[in-house]
Amino acid sequence: MDKFLQTKHFKRLWKQAKSVPEPFLCGQISQVVKNLVINAVQAMSESGHLHISGENVHLPPDHALAGLLAERNYVRLSVQDNGQGIALQNLTKIFDPYFTTKEQGSGLGLAVCYSVIKKHDGLITVESTVGSGTTFQVYLPATYVETEETPRSEAETSLKSDKGRLLIMDDEPSLRRAMQRLITRLGYQVEVAEDGQKAIEIYQKARAIGQPFDLVLLDLMVPGGMGGKETIAQLRELDPQVKAIVSSGYSNDPVMANYTEYGFLGVLPKPYTLEELRYLINKWG
Repeated sequence: MDKFLQTKHFKRLWKQAKSVPEPFLCGQISQVVKNLVINAVQAMSESGHLHISGENVHLPPDHALAGLLAERNYVRLSVQDNGQGIALQNLTKIFDPYFTTKEQGSGLGLAVCYSVIKKHDGLITVESTVGSGTTFQVYLPATYVETEETPRSEAETSLKSDKGRLLIMDDEPSLRRAMQRLITRLGYQVEVAEDGQKAIEIYQKARAIGQPFDLVLLDLMVPGGMGGKETIAQLRELDPQVKAIVSSGYSNDPVMANYTEYGFLGVLPKPYTLEELRYLINKWG
């Protein structure tokens, strides 16, 4: 996301309360943040102020959102910009799939945000004034973790010690080579494919010789070839127990928000770090 922010000239203002739970900005919620930031930046032309804040709040029985949110503790995330604002007649439509006022917008970014937050038993609201800017607020039920933990052993913070087999499908040759080299050094056997058809071929051969893959990482979009959505559908026909993770730089694609509905166990937004991949391998591999 930082690379995207650097393409615009504006001041970023970050504020996070110390007590905001650490797991808050991860996984699907991270996608919501990215989509809201992208939406805000696009509304600010070439310059402006983007203010992002997170804090813990308690909503009493008589709070303003009564009927929409239950009384309890929440994490409230605010994304505020001083861009062009949203016309009043469009405010009730912005979370509808494919609705957009942008010339090149897909109309899915905010729809994905709404879907993800709703599935997390949360709420997303919007306030906007034409010519002054827009504020999105996300409410998510607060979950707290113990702050005092027993230090993890080296084995717990690295990949599992027992060897496993990974299949990585990505259309970028440089990324395929890099991931194969890095994950091999970490103790896993890795095979790569440039598209879905090749991935299915490799997967079938591995099963036939008794060397099945423990985990499959599929790129969602493969220009000119079979992407992750189609590939996982065929892999599940071959092996209903297949374990797969979907990866993409297109954070506004519905598959990234509703990945379990398509047969994926996890999601890995691009660009990702080796540590993020390591975590998913430990979890699902």
